[in-house]
Amino acid sequence: MKEFLWPLRVYYEDTDSGGVVYYANYLKFMERARTEWLRGLGFEQDELLEKEGVLFAVRKVAIDYRSPARFNDALQVSVQLISRGKASLVFRQEIRAAADGQVLCDAEVKIACIDAASFRPASIPQSLRVVVSG
Repeated sequence: MKEFLWPLRVYYEDTDSGGVVYYANYLKFMERARTEWLRGLGFEQDELLEKEGVLFAVRKVAIDYRSPARFNDALQVSVQLISRGKASLVFRQEIRAAADGQVLCDAEVKIACIDAASFRPASIPQSLRVVVSG
């Protein structure tokens, strides 16, 4: 599937006392980009909860921090779906410097589709499966 890119700017609140992005915030940036990817496909998470009774939860993350982002940097967060199971999606994500495309951080993220009532695995809704399969 095609790579989705989401731009962002590093704010002061994203950094530690040295002006470097705090390591956990890279995960937040990736989460936001996946939400925008889903929105770009025509799906809202609150509507999936209301209409389909499902949530998405991070099951596994393998992340590699390569180079720091700093206060006021312009970044691009990529989202690329690399595999889909009956109840899971696996993404490759990178955070790059917008100026030169340098990869600052990359990760493989596995997302589980779960039933909102039981928190047990649930099938990805058919409407979403059709879109991410094509």
